[in-house]
Amino acid sequence: MGTRLIEFTIAAAPPPRLDKALSRDVPAEAALSRTRLARLIAEGAVQVDGAVLTDAKARVAAGAGITITVEEAEDSHIGPEDIPLDIVFEDADLIVVNKPAGMVVHPAPGSPSGTLVNALLHHCGDDLSGVGGVKRPGIVHRIDKETSGLLVVAKSDAAHQGLAPQFEAHSVERYYRALCYGVPDANDPRLRGIKGVSFEPGNVLRLTTQLARHKTDRQKQAVLFHGGRHAVTRARIVEPFGTPAVVALIECWLETGRTHQIRVHMAHAGHGLIGDPVYGGKRKLAQKALSAQAAEAVHAFPRQALHAAILGFEHPVTGEHLRFEAPIPDDMANLIAALRAPLT
Repeated sequence: MGTRLIEFTIAAAPPPRLDKALSRDVPAEAALSRTRLARLIAEGAVQVDGAVLTDAKARVAAGAGITITVEEAEDSHIGPEDIPLDIVFEDADLIVVNKPAGMVVHPAPGSPSGTLVNALLHHCGDDLSGVGGVKRPGIVHRIDKETSGLLVVAKSDAAHQGLAPQFEAHSVERYYRALCYGVPDANDPRLRGIKGVSFEPGNVLRLTTQLARHKTDRQKQAVLFHGGRHAVTRARIVEPFGTPAVVALIECWLETGRTHQIRVHMAHAGHGLIGDPVYGGKRKLAQKALSAQAAEAVHAFPRQALHAAILGFEHPVTGEHLRFEAPIPDDMANLIAALRAPLT
């Protein structure tokens, strides 16, 4: 494996710690995050005026000459695969993809290939400068296999380090479109009696609970009110369907981003998503509320009707605010069209 030397000089008034001074002054094109720099210091790869320093807290003076020896990023153990991608945006630092339903984001024991990461390794090739010293895309968030929609992926260490804190701080704009059973309306007295459910102005449903892995079914998440991780979901009705209304197109947005959050929260409120095999189930719809075609389309829908429609964040390198929108995919659009069909 080859190495490269990065050489620069510490500018005036440096921070008191070596790792912070390096993070401030290292050339941007080096694409080294503070986390990676701290690791390089510990590995003895940083010289200050010719002397190796391994203490990240060491002081460094203005004018000091820095030499960092960086091993070129090694190839990932995950293999590239030529899988078509719907790329919404791409530059040197990141890529935004509209993921189809049915694609797993990252290889796992049950899905060793055919994933978004395999596809990105093929698509990006040598454009990946390396995340954590490995040529791999930086996954900062995921959506479920059978959920479609937008994902942002880092192509460099610096981008990864700039995106991850935005997701941790819940500052990323994430809106979903979903089809659920029933209509989550503030006028429904049943909803008022469910713990963790409230309404905000504009008929916005707010779900506030803790979420944790289910005690007996490790593939599921469970709603808790003690322990687990804090989770907040909001939803509003976009369009009700049926006479009386028995299904709704809703818009959901996340204050937090937990595993299965929208799916388990909507099920907790009694409005499970159509097609969700884990939380939604197959529900019997009121007879004659929908056309026979619409009722059959609801019953036969093969996946959770959930789409990550809008994604907004600050570019981790340029600071520009980026916002993307992906149209509802064909399967959900066809279901909505069937639901809109008049009763005959």
